[in-house]
Amino acid sequence: MQLRSFAVLVAMLCAFAGPTWAQAYPAKPVRFIIPYGVGGAADIVARLVAPRVGERLGQQVIVDNRPGAGAIIGTELGARAAADGYVILLVNIAFGANPSLHRKLPYDSERDLAPVTLMTLLPTGLFVHPSLPVRSPADFIKLAKARPGTITYATAGIGSANHLAMASFQVTAGLDLIHIPYKGGGAVAAEVIAGQVASMFITLPPVLAHVKSGRLRALGIGADKRHETMPEVPTINESGLPGFKSYEWQGVMVPAATPKEVIARLHQEISAALNQAEIKTRIAALGGEVIAGGPAELAAHIKSELATWSKVVGRLGIKAD
Repeated sequence: MQLRSFAVLVAMLCAFAGPTWAQAYPAKPVRFIIPYGVGGAADIVARLVAPRVGERLGQQVIVDNRPGAGAIIGTELGARAAADGYVILLVNIAFGANPSLHRKLPYDSERDLAPVTLMTLLPTGLFVHPSLPVRSPADFIKLAKARPGTITYATAGIGSANHLAMASFQVTAGLDLIHIPYKGGGAVAAEVIAGQVASMFITLPPVLAHVKSGRLRALGIGADKRHETMPEVPTINESGLPGFKSYEWQGVMVPAATPKEVIARLHQEISAALNQAEIKTRIAALGGEVIAGGPAELAAHIKSELATWSKVVGRLGIKAD
């Protein structure tokens, strides 16, 4: 009888544990790890959203930039953090590609982290120095095929978002291009603008002003439709490579053992912040689209990314180590 009473008491305590945790959370600031430096697409989106999420949680959300090793350093910090909801991690295109690029990672991409929210999609575009005699993706493909192994493209390093975008473009179009990697995203646009490198794939925010000034030429956008900031620029799909898409994306994950109630609360508040009219307008101005999808949507997206980059990386034989 005493054992039965004890079992009932334990069951009651467990039943109340989840709601109590959710009501108590958060009791202190939340750290938002960004595995990239300041100024890139991931950092820009995080810094737009973090203050609004903090307002909704009633605690400060502190952006913590931890760049290095193709996002591996920051991602490992997120994966190894306490599973209590006080450390959240931004993941993007590199998260899906790194298992194919590296022989061994210090975390398991499919087991060590749990999905919270698929935040945004930001299309990347194909941009060139104006001296390159091309004005469309079709022109670029024709020239690259006529001059195999001669046209250069800049990236922020092996496995970076712009490297993966161009790698996908190469595989789809069947091109032989020369990869010029740099140590960070800041140099990529600068080197193409200076004419040191011929081309690049990159998200729209860092280059819009340079396109308008004529220092860069936009050939095509890797989205389903033309973007309002550059309506004269065709999609790559409509001009040169049918079916091609290239998006940078941002999602939020937490350590795998984080309580479901905390994950649900985080998704609720991040989604609500993203859907605020001002935030949606500002992300649209960056060329992006708010998704605000839940854990299941992010999990499905990551599964698709893992499969996609396994094929692309395998075809090109890319290795980061």
